[in-house]
Amino acid sequence: MDTPVTTFSEGPEDPFAVRRAASAVLDDRGVVVGWSERAEALLGYPPEEAIGRPAVGFLLDLRDYYVAVDAAAACVRDRGWFGVVPVRHRDGHRVELGCRARGIVRGDAPSEWFLVAAPAEEVLQWETDRSVLDGLFRRSPIGLSVFAPDLSILRVNRAIARFSELPVEQHRGLRTRDFLVQQDTDTVVRQLREVLETGQSSVFTEQPCRLRRDLGRELVVSISAFRMEDPSGRILGVTQTVEDVTERYRARRRLALLNEASARIGTTLDVAKTADELAEVAVPDLADCVSVDLLEPVPHGEGPVQEIFGPVRRAAVRSILTDTAELMFPVGHTIHIPPETVQAQCLAEQRPILDAHMEGPTAWLAMDPDRAERALKLGIHSLMVVPLVARGLVLGLLSLWRSQRLEPFEDDDLTLAVEFASRAAVCIDNARRYTQQHEAALTLQHSLLPHEVPGHPAVEVAHRYLPADATTGVGGDWFDVIPLSGLRVALVVGDVVGHGIHAAATMGRLRTAVHTLANLDLTPDEVLSNLDDLVDRLAAEQEPTDERAPQVVGATCLYAVYDPVSRHCALARAGHPPPALVTPDGRVHLLDIPAGPPLGLGGLPFETAELQLAEGSLLALYTDGLIQGRKRDIDESLADLSRTLAVPARSLDDTCRAVEGALLRGRPTDDFADDVALLIARTRVLPGEKVATWELRVEPTAAAQARALVASQLAQWGLDEMAFTTELIVSELVTNAYRYGGGPITLRLIRDGHLICEVSDTGSTSPHLRRARSTDEGGRGLFLVAQLTERWGTRYTRDGKTIWTEQLV
Repeated sequence: MDTPVTTFSEGPEDPFAVRRAASAVLDDRGVVVGWSERAEALLGYPPEEAIGRPAVGFLLDLRDYYVAVDAAAACVRDRGWFGVVPVRHRDGHRVELGCRARGIVRGDAPSEWFLVAAPAEEVLQWETDRSVLDGLFRRSPIGLSVFAPDLSILRVNRAIARFSELPVEQHRGLRTRDFLVQQDTDTVVRQLREVLETGQSSVFTEQPCRLRRDLGRELVVSISAFRMEDPSGRILGVTQTVEDVTERYRARRRLALLNEASARIGTTLDVAKTADELAEVAVPDLADCVSVDLLEPVPHGEGPVQEIFGPVRRAAVRSILTDTAELMFPVGHTIHIPPETVQAQCLAEQRPILDAHMEGPTAWLAMDPDRAERALKLGIHSLMVVPLVARGLVLGLLSLWRSQRLEPFEDDDLTLAVEFASRAAVCIDNARRYTQQHEAALTLQHSLLPHEVPGHPAVEVAHRYLPADATTGVGGDWFDVIPLSGLRVALVVGDVVGHGIHAAATMGRLRTAVHTLANLDLTPDEVLSNLDDLVDRLAAEQEPTDERAPQVVGATCLYAVYDPVSRHCALARAGHPPPALVTPDGRVHLLDIPAGPPLGLGGLPFETAELQLAEGSLLALYTDGLIQGRKRDIDESLADLSRTLAVPARSLDDTCRAVEGALLRGRPTDDFADDVALLIARTRVLPGEKVATWELRVEPTAAAQARALVASQLAQWGLDEMAFTTELIVSELVTNAYRYGGGPITLRLIRDGHLICEVSDTGSTSPHLRRARSTDEGGRGLFLVAQLTERWGTRYTRDGKTIWTEQLV
């Protein structure tokens, strides 16, 4: 039976204490034979009025007679009684008194009764306090320990006894170290000493602890303490409350981990990153060691995954152990699952498995006897395996081990791991799908972009294409270097609005259209006008769209044509950033070209700007991704671009690298909002000795004169073997100009890798190749020209047209 710490009948709060209680003595007939001063103060009767009078009728009304009878019977039967008695005050009002009666025997004298009384309110309050104290020690679920000033145990309640599994009475004299491991003992003793020395009560604090009798189980307890003092201030000791909050703590921790998992898993659309986030969340709060293994096709974005017994690839490993690398396969390692392991069972049955005490095969740890032995020596003793399943698709599995934490996994831990795996599986599947679509878009985009830009006599070029951050998707940026007639070249840079596979597809259509329009030898503003019509038609086609086919309705483009013979450059742009021009002396200009509206607005004109470029001039064409960023000012970017381009005596590849370093390197990853296309061209000029130009009068002898001039020039160039064919071509073209054109006729020969022959006149009609019938007298000239040349065509100018042909030298 529990024993109290102090004697409450003598305590300062005891209403029956001698100094506080009223007392009286009754003989065996109920006559008052003794009366205290406190009784006089409480009831108003002086001793001379009380002694010698029967209590009934004097102190008790006759109506309370039966109360007195019952009390007297209890006294005789039990040798004592306690209860509330209504007593008459000297002035006549009733006073409720709590009363205790005990029998007294003095030698041979008759029995007497000693009565002690106090106001009923005080007695009831005191009894309530005693009941509370009794409840704390007997029935309270919260542990209570009373320590002496030397921190030895004076008394504990039954809740503490359940902790220690010792009877209550056996705790007296023991110390905290007899129950807790040393580390936890130090923490508790330090707290108790602080309370004992300062007198400041400690608030409830949660801390883990392990009992010596059960080292494999970690408890979490809520502890508070207060110092005990008597009324004089003498320190009696310290009382500590201990509540087992293990389950509550674990439930709160699981909820916090779930919230943390929601925030930390799936922050990117990257399979490997998501797997690593899953492992990072689980260690160390849930497990000491975690591995995430994905079926072989998943990291590559392939699917659906049908074969769940195939090899898996280690996607992530996390551990609190310092030598994890010696125990676990590294990230990227391909593992064949042994059929006898719980991992194989988990995949086969698609359900989580708890192996609390590693009762199943453990070879999975290392697939190597030596590593497995080392793992077991490190104390790995508990295992959970959870399948990663999303949308009915098996993606891999999550394995969790414990080694440093001695308690094994429980069912609640498995439930938490399943929640982790479910969230992560959906994120991994989203990342897998995105990877699949992103790879398809990249493949499409790369197939639509030029892989190698062939050399051209008009310009030397270098280029860069840098995709944006993976989260924004594939963009619609493109560039092109298109050979034109007369050794001219078209330089193109464009950007389709939006990202993704639809933007890449639209880019491919626009790039094809630009090639077609360039082959028609249209001026830059005409090319952009036709592109504008095309984008408008594409937008109209996509009006009845849905989520799977988002509408792409806009693009920007810069189109430039450079002629190495005349050094003439014509440019037009549609909502695109202006190109940068670097003169041979190193000065940089952003060309003031009329901006024009973006493609797709429809009905608005474009304007061509023309200029003469010195040999060795540098043209830099780029998309807005180079100069725009979420956190970067455009003017600052343009200034950096100008400074970088102004550095002389560098190869074009070095210049591209310098531009990339100045404007892109060091920029935060999340600042890349768009792809970057950069095209840098250095102009060349064709030497005068490789060009011959004549103006012919419009007369019947023009064809003969042209033949003679051509023969003479070819002889100077050492191309006599091409004279007959070229004379035939020139004769046919000059004759057509004489017959169907007008004004002066210009004949020009250009020699480079090809022999180019151009005949210009002021007419606007273009000859058409046709197959002549056997009865036709004419119509075979252009057919012969087409047969004798590699290419031929017509281009229009402000003053007329030019018919051109190319022959391989």
